[in-house]
Amino acid sequence: MAQKSVGQLGFGDAMVAESRVRREDRLGRIEGLLDWSRFEALLSGLYPSRRGEPAYPPLLMFKALLLQRWYGLSDPGLEEALDDRLSFRRFVGLSLSDPTPDHTTLHRFRDRLERAELLEKLTAELARQLDEKGVILRQGTLIDASLVTSAARRPRMSEGRTSPVDPDATFGTNNERRRYEFGYKLHIAVDQTSGLVRDLRVSPANRQEIDFACDLVQGDEAMVYADRGYDSRRLHDYLEEREIKNGVMRRNRRDKPLNQMETLRNYALVLARRPVEKVFGTLKRSYRLNRLPHFSLSRNTACLTLACFAYNLRRLDRLLAG
Repeated sequence: MAQKSVGQLGFGDAMVAESRVRREDRLGRIEGLLDWSRFEALLSGLYPSRRGEPAYPPLLMFKALLLQRWYGLSDPGLEEALDDRLSFRRFVGLSLSDPTPDHTTLHRFRDRLERAELLEKLTAELARQLDEKGVILRQGTLIDASLVTSAARRPRMSEGRTSPVDPDATFGTNNERRRYEFGYKLHIAVDQTSGLVRDLRVSPANRQEIDFACDLVQGDEAMVYADRGYDSRRLHDYLEEREIKNGVMRRNRRDKPLNQMETLRNYALVLARRPVEKVFGTLKRSYRLNRLPHFSLSRNTACLTLACFAYNLRRLDRLLAG
């Protein structure tokens, strides 16, 4: 499929750019952080057919989805923002005279991106570029999980435990407060020093954290940190086999209560694990993902993968800014 010709700057664009050159522009800084041509190459196969109406460049559309996650916008909200905000236009590569994609076009692109299974490749490319910049130090990996509410209404007791609207969502509880939620669980691995997300998994809310623990261990870190929910012989043996230091908090068991040294160790590990909580806080509050926008595991996985990609870009901007 042919692509629309966009981004050709006119006199008005030059005037606007000159008037803003001295102002801080976070999106402009982020634009300069990566080699976007590598992502463009990965996205190039999304429109194999040359027939039909010219499509917007895939990289433009992908950048638009990053904006959507950073600013917590719906598809109609993103359409309106691309039309109104000059910084958004510059970031995706639209001039003042270019038409903007409507919300239907944005929705279809996101579905196409998910079906093509490109998000994993795009995330891997981001990881390569982060590694090239030397920001991932591998001193430790923090693994944790958090419940995220489904977009569907919570089923009533008389309706059973599943939703016909979102059949993948389930009831689940965390290990600390024992609070039940209906939805999904986001499992992440975070680099201890940089705070960057290195890996993630998304599951129905009733899956246990320990089921994904070994998958989230990167294998190149010096130590792995996790809360009491990961206190399992399976994970302990996995870390020992790979000669990775064990920073998993110990659970107080009825037949084997914690001694004073184990209690003090747990307290120290709580402090070390704090950066992972900031990731969940940013995704839920700043990116407005305390409630998921879609009605299936695959779509919500794509959404959360995009959100973590976007989070890493902003985090990289802060790290390099010092």
